[in-house]
Amino acid sequence: MKNQLSFPVFVLLLLLTACSTKTTPPPITPEETTKPTEPITQPTEEPSAISTHIQVKWSALTGWMDDDLQPAWETFLQSCTVLAKQSLWQETCSLAASMQQVNNSTLRNFFETYFMPYQIIDDKGNDEGLITGYYEPLLQGSRTPSERYRYPLYTAPDELLIIELGDLYPELKDLRLRGRLEGRKIVPYYSRADIMNEPEKLNGHELVWVDDEVELFFLQIQGSGRVMLNDGEIMKVGYADQNGYPYNSIGRLLVQQGELPLEKASMQGIKQWGQQNPAKLNNLLQQNARYVFFRELPADLSGPIGAMGVPLTAGRSIAIDPRSIPQGVPVFLATTWPNTDKPLNRLMVAQDVGGAIKGGIRADFFWGFGHEAGNQAGKMKQKVKMWVLMPQGYVPSLLVQQ
Repeated sequence: MKNQLSFPVFVLLLLLTACSTKTTPPPITPEETTKPTEPITQPTEEPSAISTHIQVKWSALTGWMDDDLQPAWETFLQSCTVLAKQSLWQETCSLAASMQQVNNSTLRNFFETYFMPYQIIDDKGNDEGLITGYYEPLLQGSRTPSERYRYPLYTAPDELLIIELGDLYPELKDLRLRGRLEGRKIVPYYSRADIMNEPEKLNGHELVWVDDEVELFFLQIQGSGRVMLNDGEIMKVGYADQNGYPYNSIGRLLVQQGELPLEKASMQGIKQWGQQNPAKLNNLLQQNARYVFFRELPADLSGPIGAMGVPLTAGRSIAIDPRSIPQGVPVFLATTWPNTDKPLNRLMVAQDVGGAIKGGIRADFFWGFGHEAGNQAGKMKQKVKMWVLMPQGYVPSLLVQQ
């Protein structure tokens, strides 16, 4: 049977149940990522299992004629620094770089001339999915621990092993497991509970200490942020790696346990619950076994670095599931502003991924840096329709024309 797992692979999956598609990031250079890079390819047989790309007319894109395309243009050009290495994108990105007059009229003409829109349909035939939000938070911290600053951000430990299953089993391409050596055995890496209860396991890997455990937890979910140090310096930090466990939503757990009503299971609601229930907080956080490691980023970066290795743009970058949408591509979405029915129809660029961003029609909207960005991100849980814009010559594995 196609894609049936052999016995050795099945055993390995039992040994290391937590898996991820992220890789270890390379050293920081101007053209490289500070967050792990996913393969950037056209959809193959794997993506077709969770979504179908249906070619449609431009008139099918809700709000296409009303959007201000200019804020997304520079974001797309950033993607082209990576996409242009692929034959599918070489000509399109070259034409984009040569554009002299950039306004909404010329940009709309450019996209309608050199691109075709494809609506995303999930594996159940739905054309509507879910969009949430994320942002770049600001924490308070210090490079040295103290009574106030006692919660460490850790760098990726050297003992963390990354096992590339696709090297031996092509049917498991892009599947990676994480673990550590215990004698001659490979065992799962330490969980969040292990690290919180026995912090000496990561002695020497402290990057910076912060003053709020809940803010640190949400920084791990966001993947990047800034730390205001006690000497006034702003330190930028970004995703380095993670321990290999699947993401588990503590908001969902609070709802299931009757601790929070569904409408209050937002980032703000969870933080408030933590302040009101300090004795229960540690146990709640430990229910999400995934733990993220960080690295210090250059202070002059224009924005956090997404998974494809370019800076994210507030209000124009999204995180997606790369099994459904290729990284780097323009994506037009039709949704609403957080907690409202006000239309939010906008051209975005798929430049990031996330552990919780899984599904055929699924995205995470990057709101930017600061309190207001966090307020919008924390409230956002909207329905969304999505269209990918692909160059002429693109052939999805399951193409349906309308």
